[in-house]
Amino acid sequence: MSKILVIDDEPANVRVLSISLRSDGHEVVTAGNGEQGLAVFERERPDIVLTDIKMPGMDGIEVLEKIKAMNADAEVIMVTGHGDIDNAIEALKHGASDFLNKPVRDAAISIALKRAQEKLDIRRKLAAYTENLESEIERATARLRRSERLAAIGQTVAGVAHSIKNILHGFKGGSYLMDLGLSRNDRQKLEAGWDMVRRNITLTSDLVLDMLSYSKDREPEYEPCQPNAVATEVCEMLRQTAHENQVAIVTDLDPQIDQVIMDPRTIERVLMNLMTNAIDACMFDASSKKSWQVCLKTRCEPGHWIRFAVTDNGVGMTDAVREKLFTSFFSTKGHRGTGLGLLVTQKLIEEHDGQISVDSRDGVGSTLTVRLPFQVVDSSTPCDNEPDRRDDNVRHGM
Repeated sequence: MSKILVIDDEPANVRVLSISLRSDGHEVVTAGNGEQGLAVFERERPDIVLTDIKMPGMDGIEVLEKIKAMNADAEVIMVTGHGDIDNAIEALKHGASDFLNKPVRDAAISIALKRAQEKLDIRRKLAAYTENLESEIERATARLRRSERLAAIGQTVAGVAHSIKNILHGFKGGSYLMDLGLSRNDRQKLEAGWDMVRRNITLTSDLVLDMLSYSKDREPEYEPCQPNAVATEVCEMLRQTAHENQVAIVTDLDPQIDQVIMDPRTIERVLMNLMTNAIDACMFDASSKKSWQVCLKTRCEPGHWIRFAVTDNGVGMTDAVREKLFTSFFSTKGHRGTGLGLLVTQKLIEEHDGQISVDSRDGVGSTLTVRLPFQVVDSSTPCDNEPDRRDDNVRHGM
């Protein structure tokens, strides 16, 4: 049965309708005029409204319009006097589900309520079906993404067979040099062999971690953190490698960014991948006399977003490279890359409900921009205020 609101300025009509509706098992709430009716409707949220058209002050047509504005799915039945057909037609134009002539007969009101209830039931079933359909689509999409990732892993495993062979050759070459150094007491060969082994250990570790990260779903682990501190730590971890390759690392960190709630592991992994790629982009043309530089910039943006931009003045990318950038088993690093780094980066960003964009010019450099949402720790979080409006000269695009 339904909850029904009866609105009429004549108490006798309200009383008769209420008795009839309650006897049929309905829950009834009442109001003596349009203004009261709207207040009761907002408080009680009835399924169906019966309202007289002609009332002093706010008439039934205005009540209908305001109820539909509050809840478009509410069923409103208009009660009219004989010969008031024009108002009845006007009410239907404004979304009334039916109209009844006075005096309202039990049979007529039963039919009108049945029609109204059927409309409500259809809407509820449709809403439930739509909700279930959306959930099914989301689940199917998630399954498809997992299948695509597993397929990409399979493709990558097949594709990196050559890379694995190169890694093994590296281990063999390094161990040979170390054996030679030991037998001849040659420290230089020992150091060269160990350096080769160490590089190939790093390659193996990166490959395994990327494959594990890409093949399984991961829920972000949100906690209070300092994004600028994470960014600084990443830069410090890579500073020695960059220095050895004549690449300067600079930072431009937004001082408004304080403690926020994000996943610091996502930030670290994403920035590590992007910064490493940026340094590699400069190393590709190490013979140039250009002063190589990688800049990590952070900015707080409206709507609880933090933007991380990694800019390099390295070799840049052609249009063809940009189109393949987030496809499986694609790497510009030759045997030094696994083809999974940016796929893992994109996956981590999506899991954090973030966005990544790329802007690059061949021979000029690249900017990869990541936007990640955050939650405030408390109302005093500085980053929750108006962001810095300084011109940061970061290039955008996809």
